[in-house]
Amino acid sequence: MSQLAGGDARIPAAYLRPGTSSFNDFLVENAPDLLPARTSLPAGSAADLAPHGTTIVSVTFPGGLVMAGDRRATMGNVIAQRDIQKVFPADEFAVVGIAGTAGLAVEMVRLFQVELEHYEKIEGSQLSLDGKANRLSALIRNNLGMAMQGLAVVPMFAGYDLARGVGRIFGYDVTGGRHEEASYFTVGSGSMFARGALKKLWREDLGQDDAVSVCLQALYDAADDDSATGGPDLTRRIFPVVWVVTAEGALRLGEDTIGALADRVVTGRMSRPDGPRAPIEGGE
Repeated sequence: MSQLAGGDARIPAAYLRPGTSSFNDFLVENAPDLLPARTSLPAGSAADLAPHGTTIVSVTFPGGLVMAGDRRATMGNVIAQRDIQKVFPADEFAVVGIAGTAGLAVEMVRLFQVELEHYEKIEGSQLSLDGKANRLSALIRNNLGMAMQGLAVVPMFAGYDLARGVGRIFGYDVTGGRHEEASYFTVGSGSMFARGALKKLWREDLGQDDAVSVCLQALYDAADDDSATGGPDLTRRIFPVVWVVTAEGALRLGEDTIGALADRVVTGRMSRPDGPRAPIEGGE
């Protein structure tokens, strides 16, 4: 509401005009100061001044996909937060995971959620999964100036494609460049270690429960070799955030469920510290 000279409180005219189905474009035109990327910063790198979040993993299975993220945020060599959430619902059939500057990433996720909801209300239908991935690409591109100052945000997007009947995973770079991953993907500082685990453990015929376990094993391997990635915290009962997306929608698994699976992973590592051995095709 804006207070006019005569004392009348009225809705600004911009809110009443038929406009774009993109909420981001509406903000660019009418309230650019509300965009996360419009924050002014002093010259130089600001990377060490803000908490960073890692690591996110995602795998597909027949009937859907799983996305999971560890809970640690770091600021330089200090643990800034032990229980940060890095995986969020984008809408009913999609999820988004964040890596990079935590504060900006969370703001970008919120803007992305409103973007998808705004489109659905204006157009009366949901965007296709490719359309959603493209909208997120545009938001990342808008943050390029901040990324050049060390405040990069590199999310991962995944969802269930109702048209194709499969789960799909999309990765990005800091310029907003988008690519699709067919089977599994990782982002964050521990991504190379997590990807090595997924490469060995992922199979085309994974069930949903096995897919969740594979993600937890990958995050454990990432935490084993990357100090910025947090493993299961058994004393504080802090475990990865895990979302499963199927034709039924997106569902976050409960703490009790993940806690039981994490306990099983840790118990298995007591006898085999390097994790489960992947079966060899054609071997014994």
